[in-house]
Amino acid sequence: MIKALSTAVSGLRCFQTKMDVIGNNIANVNTVAFKNSQIRFDTLLSQMTRGAAAPTADRGGVNPSQVGMGVRVSSIITNHAQGTLQPSDRETDLAIEGMGYFIVSDGLELYYTRDGSFSRDATGELVNVSGLKLMVWDGMDLAPINIPLGERMVAKPTTTLNFQGNLDVRYEPGESWSFEDYIFDSLGRHYVVQYTFTKEADPNRWSYTVEVVLPEGNETIGTGILQYTEQGALDLENSTITNLSYLPEGAEPLDIQLQFRNTTQVAGLSNLLLSHQDGFAAGELVSFSISQDGTIIGSYTNGMMEVLGQIALASFPNPEGLIQEGGNLYSASANSGEPRIGLPGQEGRGLIRSFSLEMSNADLSYEFTELITASRAFQANTRVITTSDEILVEVINMKR
Repeated sequence: MIKALSTAVSGLRCFQTKMDVIGNNIANVNTVAFKNSQIRFDTLLSQMTRGAAAPTADRGGVNPSQVGMGVRVSSIITNHAQGTLQPSDRETDLAIEGMGYFIVSDGLELYYTRDGSFSRDATGELVNVSGLKLMVWDGMDLAPINIPLGERMVAKPTTTLNFQGNLDVRYEPGESWSFEDYIFDSLGRHYVVQYTFTKEADPNRWSYTVEVVLPEGNETIGTGILQYTEQGALDLENSTITNLSYLPEGAEPLDIQLQFRNTTQVAGLSNLLLSHQDGFAAGELVSFSISQDGTIIGSYTNGMMEVLGQIALASFPNPEGLIQEGGNLYSASANSGEPRIGLPGQEGRGLIRSFSLEMSNADLSYEFTELITASRAFQANTRVITTSDEILVEVINMKR
């Protein structure tokens, strides 16, 4: 009877642990990015009451006879399957669509999480609800990301000018077409620039002059020749197009490339104008967005867009080997493998979806079914103990 008692007690212990696991799964059914756990049992030692015998010429073989000595918990497995993605109204709520983990740091250690509930702190850095900083990746190193809304001012010098339109082939030699527009230096200051196109003696050739309009007089910053074909398209091989060069006071030297590919020379009104220049006046960072590949793009009041950083993700050869640290965090273990750090959408890592959060992957219907099974199994083991006790009582009463 002692064997039955100890066997039933081992069952009680195992199913108590299973109840603990199920209870934790149910308690975290609304925890962001929670991964449910599943318990596995295996048998303890078995007592050999009779060994196996091989068949002989006169008698067949005999199977071994064994009595099991109980059960034990073999493993508790964390199920890292992706939970449902739920929309939110916050730009900094992030979810990973696919494999991978966000990387956060307390300044000393790196931790990994699927919980994308981030926000900006007082310094402008993206942090999780516990204050751990979200890491970005520059190809070699990890670093926190800072988004100084309302504090950062930037400007961009003009580096390219794109022209579009027509020069009237009917102009007489010496006649000109001119217009004015703006360029910017590295400090965000703008300069009025006059562009003059003059018809040459060659019916398909124009010379141009670019001047900065200054109070003390215009300063020429570039000249060149535009040669057109008999069909009115630009002949780049026979044109002379050089970069504009200007030295603004206190700013970086300007070296501006000119693009005339979209210009023509046909019999029509002259309407050649500047279609695009890539410089910007000084602007303040007012908002940001996060793309699927983790790129954080800042938007400025001057219309400029700038990449502020790119969120890093980590993947593991064996995610089930990660150690749960609490706070929806994981750390690497000897059996998880080393983290493979890189960018979203590369090397099997998933994509990032902003305005979304990953929900718990715990299934209430499954957990309640397991709860019923565990409860009945626990009751059955108590019945074995009760029955064993009754038999022991009968054995003791045999003496009376």
